[in-house]
Amino acid sequence: MRGRLCSQLPMFLLLLQPWETQLQFAGPRCRTGPLDLVFVIDSSRSVRPFEFQTMRQFLVSLLRSLDVGPNATRVGVIQYSSQVQSVFPLGTFSRREDMERAIRTLVPLAQGTMTGLAIQYAMNVAFSVAEGARPPEARVPRVAVIVTDGRPQDRVAEVAAQARARGIEIYAVGVQRADVASLRAMASPPLDEHVFLVESFDRIQEFGLQFQRRLCRKDLCAEGGHGCQHQCVSSPGTFHCACNPGYRLAADDKSCLALDLCTEGTHGCEHHCVSSPGFYFCRCRAGFVLQQDQRSCRAIDHCSFGNHSCQHECVSTFGGPRCRCRGGYNLLPDGRSCQAQDLCNGVDHGCEFQCVSEGFSYRCLCPERWQLQADGKSCSRCQEGHVDLVLLVDGSKSVRPQNFELVKRFVNQIVDFLDVSPEGTRVGLVQFSSRVRTEFPLGRYGTAAEVKQAVLAVEYMERGTMTGLALRHMVEHSFSEAQGARPRALNVPRVGLVFTDGRSQDDVSVWAARAKEEGIVMYAVGVGKAVEEELREIASEPAELHVSYSPDFSTMTHLLENLKGSICPEEGISAGTELRSPCECESLVEFQGRTLGALESLSQNLAQLTARLEDVENQLATQK
Repeated sequence: MRGRLCSQLPMFLLLLQPWETQLQFAGPRCRTGPLDLVFVIDSSRSVRPFEFQTMRQFLVSLLRSLDVGPNATRVGVIQYSSQVQSVFPLGTFSRREDMERAIRTLVPLAQGTMTGLAIQYAMNVAFSVAEGARPPEARVPRVAVIVTDGRPQDRVAEVAAQARARGIEIYAVGVQRADVASLRAMASPPLDEHVFLVESFDRIQEFGLQFQRRLCRKDLCAEGGHGCQHQCVSSPGTFHCACNPGYRLAADDKSCLALDLCTEGTHGCEHHCVSSPGFYFCRCRAGFVLQQDQRSCRAIDHCSFGNHSCQHECVSTFGGPRCRCRGGYNLLPDGRSCQAQDLCNGVDHGCEFQCVSEGFSYRCLCPERWQLQADGKSCSRCQEGHVDLVLLVDGSKSVRPQNFELVKRFVNQIVDFLDVSPEGTRVGLVQFSSRVRTEFPLGRYGTAAEVKQAVLAVEYMERGTMTGLALRHMVEHSFSEAQGARPRALNVPRVGLVFTDGRSQDDVSVWAARAKEEGIVMYAVGVGKAVEEELREIASEPAELHVSYSPDFSTMTHLLENLKGSICPEEGISAGTELRSPCECESLVEFQGRTLGALESLSQNLAQLTARLEDVENQLATQK
């Protein structure tokens, strides 16, 4: 490669003579091995127009002596001054005529002389595979010919050393005012073969003739005797051996050894790699099939063959198809059919009234106008209960007017399932934002219609979110007898329900804890950006029964069922019944009667359960 490049450089210098004198090289065009050749041309302002024309003519004449082609010599040209410009990359043209046309239209940049920047560009960009250079494993020589007429304005020694370390052979050609020290710092060794300084054009023809002689040396591969086992690759004045794909060059640089491509770890096979001389193929484990990429494996879907006869679902396993039943069904002994389960007959469901089996689970139902309690099993008639309920509604600006209307509608839906009356359930409403406002206290309205009308008349406050301040107002004022709350001696449950859509701007922990200490059962309903941690801090324990959340105002109606079963008191007092102290004798007698009734009901349930267990034991004994 060095011989060829030395021959190309002298011809390059030969072409630097005045463009009026055209060099004529005798004989046919030389046939050399493949070569990636990049010309780095100085087009700074110090290069005079006629000198730049001479440089263009030099490039055109040099191209005519090269064996240009995709599989022979690839040529790229970049010019530089204070910046670098690619005239055409290595992979752009394969015809000499196209290259000559691009060179003849080349316009100089006429700025500074940043030679180091140009070498950096050539190393990182011009000789990249993306720009048309052949990959390093192809072992195609990479040659850069730098032509300059002055001293570089940046450092060249370090970047030139990096380029040489990457296998780029550098020829430095200086014209007239070029700095010799810079040329020597850029060029590859030996310097006497890679550095040229043209002080005049008198000896250009001599360099050109020398270049032609070196370029046209014999093809050593064609003469035979090279000893390469597979391939001989010729370069000007030399050659090297190469191996076919799947082989590597031995230590003697001539023989070839077969590669075990599987051991190199680059095969990409998901399961097994099977190596053969020069190639490999992938194989999958049993129960898998090779994908179209010939590397990854996919489990064989036995169910896709359509012959499984499963009543419900088919599950593919390594051993073949297997049938599976949907939730709430059992697989029959034939391995294909399914039979529905009835958990209500097989477990102690504990439902007070009715058990409904649903697949692998069950649920309890209550009679009409009865409410399912928080335990999910017992029932109570909510409209016969008594409770003092205060609603704390978030009226901050994040709620928005249209959503506030949805909140009011939601509040009225809660009122619908309550027995609102002076002797039954009393309802109060507090709105909060940056301040707190009592919309109506507990003792103001005696019917559900009056409460709902008052809710619709509430005006949106906007501004901030002071939930902690609202809790304090509820504890200190809303549940006072002056506001309509019944005396504590009557044991009427006190319930607070906080509705909010975001994080409070003040602390809620102190007054939330104070409310629970005062015996107020707290519920927290969050929408949108409400903070779960804050909702749990407000609500009573367990949080699962006292915290509700909806991601959107338009979908929060689904929370009503949870609230129906939660807000209704477990032990309601019938409407119209005189409220009396639990310490009175009549109250104690009544409590004793209710307790004895509950114990009798539990005894009946226990007897039923014992009978069921005996039936199961008898069935098991029969099967044995």
